[in-house]
Amino acid sequence: MVENKVLYQIKSLDILVFRKICSIYDKNKKEKSIKATPTQMQILAYILKCENKDIYQKDLEDVLNLRRATVSGVLQTMEKNELIKRITDNKDTRSKKIILQKKAINIFNTYKKLMIEMENKIVQNISEEEIGVFCKVINKMKENIKII
Repeated sequence: MVENKVLYQIKSLDILVFRKICSIYDKNKKEKSIKATPTQMQILAYILKCENKDIYQKDLEDVLNLRRATVSGVLQTMEKNELIKRITDNKDTRSKKIILQKKAINIFNTYKKLMIEMENKIVQNISEEEIGVFCKVINKMKENIKII
């Protein structure tokens, strides 16, 4: 039965959360603006967290555990949407530093508020103990994937 399969449940939850966040974002925004994907949000969060150091594509590949082609495509889209700029590094002309644009910070802050709201709603009526068990199980699954 499909409903009892763990991977199906994980993907189903992921889709529901993403759709709901997009739906709330659309209702709250009056002007037409860029929607950020979950991967773009992870990239923005990482760059903001490391604001005092230079960030390169390779850093994102390693930290987010994504393939080079995936990160490259996401960065191209983000650059096209004026969320980031890539500038050639003075020390290594083959590398390009990733610089956030002001527009990206505004979008990140909007989505961050939505994520906090979603987090609060999604754990409603779930005890701290149940959340602890859930997180423990998810972490075990991540470890299992690493050893495959």
